Amino acid sequence: MHDKRDESVTLLIEEFLTARATRKPSPHTLEAYRRDLRTVAALAAEEVSPPLPLDALPVEALTPRVMRAAFARFAAPRAAASVHRAWSTWNSFFSFLVADGVVAGNPMPAVGRPRAPLPQPKPLRGADTPEQLLAAVAREDGRQRDPWPQRDVAVLALALCAGLRLSELLALRVGSLAGRPGERRVEVAGKGGRPRVVPVEPELDQVLVDYLESRARRFGSRTVRPDGALLVDRRGEPLRRGGLQYLVESCYRRAGVGDRVPRGARLHALRHTFATRLAEDGASAAEIMRLLGHASLASSQTYIEVTAGQQRDAVRANRTNRALAALVAADPAARS
Repeated sequence: MHDKRDESVTLLIEEFLTARATRKPSPHTLEAYRRDLRTVAALAAEEVSPPLPLDALPVEALTPRVMRAAFARFAAPRAAASVHRAWSTWNSFFSFLVADGVVAGNPMPAVGRPRAPLPQPKPLRGADTPEQLLAAVAREDGRQRDPWPQRDVAVLALALCAGLRLSELLALRVGSLAGRPGERRVEVAGKGGRPRVVPVEPELDQVLVDYLESRARRFGSRTVRPDGALLVDRRGEPLRRGGLQYLVESCYRRAGVGDRVPRGARLHALRHTFATRLAEDGASAAEIMRLLGHASLASSQTYIEVTAGQQRDAVRANRTNRALAALVAADPAARS
């Protein structure tokens, strides 16, 4: 009988990734898992005595001492969030090996990890930027070789008015839009296999209807099947990750708002704008959590905290407050 304990760490990593694939993570996420596992494993292979090539590293060599040394070297040049992510990946890997009977225990509790800071929201800058963006993209641009404003507005509106992630947009089917007029909703295959339902207001519903009608005119009504991808490229093929990112980037350029998009949050800035406006309009952390598909309430709370800070900054900038500050500074009696 084959004993998995004889297999190298690299082979076990691939078995773990195959098992994780049943949860339907994005290819980007799977590659991040592989990178974290192989990078730390290579450092661990240098810590054993004598040092071994990565492909020859046996799993029994991954003792708490070796893992602590490997993670100490891994952490030195990296941010706390990156180290925390790698620690979580390795913890999941060892949990998989324990469940499979490959190792007797998980050494990761003996390996220190930094507390991961919650990422701060990065909405579009400028109070009216979303409206400017939608208005500009809705106009046909004669400089485009094959303009399709209905499709472009639909993509932006789904992110701005439903808060969808890139992977969630790509996973949408035509049949993901459900419900009667006035009660429309979009059924989202969320991150981590967590499905959710987001209400669709009449304005967004009309944008999507206009897009699907324009798509039927372009490619024929038979191509708009319930099981087909909702978002397609100019050839009628399902949009892919790179194509969707390029589409959103081109929308920013056409609207002239590229300087208002936070660095490193091109499409995600639209989702963050949706969440920030929810908080500004009084939504609770629990409501934001459900609508955005967050795994924890803490992630949703950051939008409310940021909004509270923005409100404080606005009050501080009020000209009357500045005049009052000047008055108090000029009149010592006013401070007594």
